[in-house]
Formats: sequence, C-alpha cells, structure tokens
Amino acid sequence: MKNRNDSKVSEFVLLGLSSSWEMQLFIFLLFLMFYMAIVLGNLLIVVTVQADAHLLQSPMYYFLGHLSFIDLCLSCVTVPKMLGDFLRQGKTISFSGCLTQIYFLHFLGASEMFLLAVMAYDRYVAICNPLHYLTVMNRQLCLQLVFACWCSGFIHSITQVILVIQLPFCGPNELDNFYCDVPQVIKLACMDNYVVEVLMVSNSGLLSLICFLVLLFSYAVILMTLRIRFRQAQSKVFSTCASHLTVVSLIFVPCVFIYLRPFYSFSMDKVFSVFYTVITPMLNPLIYTLRNADMKTAMQKLRKKHVAFCCHVEG
Repeated sequence: MKNRNDSKVSEFVLLGLSSSWEMQLFIFLLFLMFYMAIVLGNLLIVVTVQADAHLLQSPMYYFLGHLSFIDLCLSCVTVPKMLGDFLRQGKTISFSGCLTQIYFLHFLGASEMFLLAVMAYDRYVAICNPLHYLTVMNRQLCLQLVFACWCSGFIHSITQVILVIQLPFCGPNELDNFYCDVPQVIKLACMDNYVVEVLMVSNSGLLSLICFLVLLFSYAVILMTLRIRFRQAQSKVFSTCASHLTVVSLIFVPCVFIYLRPFYSFSMDKVFSVFYTVITPMLNPLIYTLRNADMKTAMQKLRKKHVAFCCHVEG
C-alpha cells in the first residue's frame, strides 16, 4: 500500500443530508434542538449520578453515568460539524480532520458497545445471584471493567485509523454522508479495496454483530431466570431490562446495517447514521429516566438542592 505522502487528496467534500438550502435550514433547526436535548439530557444524568452518593455506589448507575458521558462525547464528534455545514455552501473536511472523526467515532462507539456488555453482565449478576451481587460487583471490579471498555475501544479505533491512513487517495473526494466514516472513505481509495473492506467487516461488522447477539442471549437468560424465580419482582426488573434492550437495539441495529455489508451503499445509510450519532444519544436519557424511580428521586433531590442554593445566594 502507498502511504499518505503519495495521496493527492488533502480534503473531502461532504454531501450532507440535503442539497436544498431551505431544507438545510429546517434540518439545522431540528438538529440544533436534538443536540441541545442530547447535551442537557446526558449531562443531567452524569451530574445526578455524581451528586447522589446512593446512585454512585450502585454499579448499575455508575455504568449508566459512563454511558451518558460517552453519548455526550459521541454526539460532539459529528453533530457540531454537521450543524456548521448546514449554514455554509462548501462542506469540506481536511484529511487529518477526517481521520480524527474516524478515530473518536470508533473509540467512543466501541467503548459504548463493550460498556453495554458490561451492563448486561451487571444485570445478570443482580438478578441471578442477588445475595452476592455487591460482593461480586465491587468498586474495584467496576473500575477495572470500565477501564477495559475504554482500552478495548482504543484498540478497535486505532485499527480503523491504520486501515485508512495507509490508503492512497487521488480523487474523487466526495463522501455521501455528513461525517467521515470508514465505509465511505475506503471506497474513494485509488486501489482495489476488496481486502480493506473485508478487514472492515471482520473488525467493525463482526464486532457489532457478535456483541449484539451476545447481549440478546444474555438478556434472554435474564428474562427466563426472572420468569422462573422472581415472580413478585418481575415488573421492576423487567422494566430495567426492557430499557437496556431498547438502548442495545437502537445502537447495534444501525451499526450492523452499516458495517456488516461491504461493497454496497444504500440511500438508507444516512438514516442509520443519523440514528446512531444523533437519535440514540438523545433517546438514551429518556429511556433510562422516564420509568426509573431512583433516577427521578435523585433528580428531585438535585433540583431541591439547586433551589435552596439559589435562595441562599439571593438572601
């Protein structure tokens, strides 16, 4: 393979979601509201978990705080650039900027996938081995699991960047998306990209599919155990598992669709990209808080503390 010094393309043109100026203004306002909801919703969960000692000591909410932090960061990788592009004619991104987007997109995305697997294991221990739950899921193990998620995400992301950085690009340079990602970028390489696309599928595609299947199997075991052993506590635990399964589906279905089919591009790719980078990070806070009594109680306490502090300052 040629290295990057042989590449003639110094920037990529992003075709975005629409070529109509009126439609772009409408989408800009819509996605601006989405982005504000993502930031406020996920930031609220992070602050609530950190401010409430009871939630912070709970492994489930400790992991939820990290999940919201990842969603917050993940949205910042693509959405601000997309919002800026809606207001300008030329939608371009430099080669180094493209690599940066790919790195953080896959770093945060893979870390989130592994974290969801950890959260499934946490629910499994809590339901199938409740008497030893706090002993098994101790603080040290929680820290180690989260650290392992970040490290695994880093390794996955570096492999994606290495795949792209070695490719020669001599034109065309148009990406049919609103951000840089491996499937679109490698199609622009001036070489036979069959091997590279197979490597992408074996990395991102199989990773997404295997994690998704493992998670579905894990929650199936949990629900079967719940049905057999704990009939009285079914409602609350089923609600928690249903929330987790909803989030898992929202994240993994778009990833499997995008990364598990090389050599082909479909018009639905952009829709799934929007789901993965915008809709899912926005819905996660709603899914985890609307039917969660502990989070609602903690948020009410946080609001009362804020009101009391404001009254004290004004007084």
